[in-house]
Amino acid sequence: MTEKSRFINVVEELMPTLEQYVPVVDRVHGAHHPEFHEVRAVFNTIHAKTKETINPDLNVEFTQLRKITDNYVVPDDVCESYEAVYDMLKALDTAYLTSK
Repeated sequence: MTEKSRFINVVEELMPTLEQYVPVVDRVHGAHHPEFHEVRAVFNTIHAKTKETINPDLNVEFTQLRKITDNYVVPDDVCESYEAVYDMLKALDTAYLTSK
C-alpha cells in the first residue's frame, strides 16, 4: 500500500466518526474551550477538501491544527469524545505527513 493510499484509507475510516463527534464536542465544550471552535472550522475545511479531491493540499490546515491544539494535547477537563477527536485528527495529520 502506498503512503497516499494509506492517507485515503485513514480519511475513509475516520471521517464518518469525526463528522459526528466534532459538532457535538464543539457544542458541549466550546464555551469552556473556545479554541475548539477554531478546530471545528479547520476540520470543516479539511473535510471539504478531502471530498473534492483524492490528493488535497492540507499543509496549511494541519499546521493550523497543530498550533491551535498545541500538537493535539488534550485538556484535563474534557470528555472522552473530545480526546477521541484530537486522537483522530492527529492520526489524519500523521497519515497526511507520511503521504507527502
